[in-house]
Amino acid sequence: MIGQVRAAVATAPLHTELRTFPLPEVGPEDGLLQVEACGLCGTDWEYYTRKRGAQLGPMILGHEIVGTVLAVGEEAARRWGVRPGDRVAVEEFLPCGSCVFCRSGRPALCDATDSRSAGPFLRYGATPVDVPPSLWGGFSEALYLHPRALVHRVPAGLSPDLATLFVPVSNGIRWVRRDGQLQPGGVVVVIGPGAHGLGCVAAAVEAGASKVFAVGRSASPRLDAARALGAIPLESQRLDVVQAVREATDGRMADLVIDLAPGGPDGLRTALELAAKGGVVLFAATKHGEVPVEAVAEPIVRKGLVVKGVRGRDFQAVEEALALLASGRLPLQRLRTHRFGLEETDTALRVQGGRLDPSAIHVAVVP
Repeated sequence: MIGQVRAAVATAPLHTELRTFPLPEVGPEDGLLQVEACGLCGTDWEYYTRKRGAQLGPMILGHEIVGTVLAVGEEAARRWGVRPGDRVAVEEFLPCGSCVFCRSGRPALCDATDSRSAGPFLRYGATPVDVPPSLWGGFSEALYLHPRALVHRVPAGLSPDLATLFVPVSNGIRWVRRDGQLQPGGVVVVIGPGAHGLGCVAAAVEAGASKVFAVGRSASPRLDAARALGAIPLESQRLDVVQAVREATDGRMADLVIDLAPGGPDGLRTALELAAKGGVVLFAATKHGEVPVEAVAEPIVRKGLVVKGVRGRDFQAVEEALALLASGRLPLQRLRTHRFGLEETDTALRVQGGRLDPSAIHVAVVP
């Protein structure tokens, strides 16, 4: 196959530049994707600012990838169940498929694709362009489909930019249903109403929660979107969130608390205070600052809490997320706020990660 494609390459902190790359030949086990849309998330911002991956060199960011199959080898077509022209979603993970984490449905923890591991890895949106064939990110006109890629058919009628929400929604499904073990009628608190927090809200509503609270600092389009999805918005700068949940639940508190807000130790303590006895607290964002051991251990022991860290999703959660997005049962289009062309990738990253526009919830680059 002869041809060239453009991609936005992150070359220095807060800077990308358009470069041209040749399209690689396709063998029996791999393929090529024509990228139609790629969503942004906090990880892209960390790589863009070089807070992570500074030693990796220039790379094409973007890992919430949706597009149409441009070319596919015979064995790959059989394995993925696709053919040229099919619209698919591609996860960021390129797991080995055989380790204990892959076999237990936790590909994000597989060393072969874990960007936080000490050894070499392959991962969409985090692999340098000097690794052949260079096309490892979604902010590009084309993506190389590695033999280990996790590929999902997109339901008919689901637009590419809306389909990029498969990542935050599938993470929400995994965290709420599998990791959080939410039962119908349970009470849920989601701290941090970004795209992933709103994905958790959607998953909790779909799972039959009796009450879902979305906690943000102040009134915002994000809290408005949470309300539209069925949550009760709470502004932490205006009221005592713990007391508000206590009053709204007649003292029951939350069966499941999901904390997606990065920050200091106060947020960690609040999450534990919001949980009911025997409840589950999930942390999906890192915290900084020193936390007194007794401030964490005391409520965990006293309440008999289950506390877990969560990362990523399983294959089935993505299938469920795409089906939910296509169903129209929830107004998930409220999350899709901004679209930018490939030449506007820097602006897209600054709008999403740098919070240049307070109305931004989920931003997509559309090559």
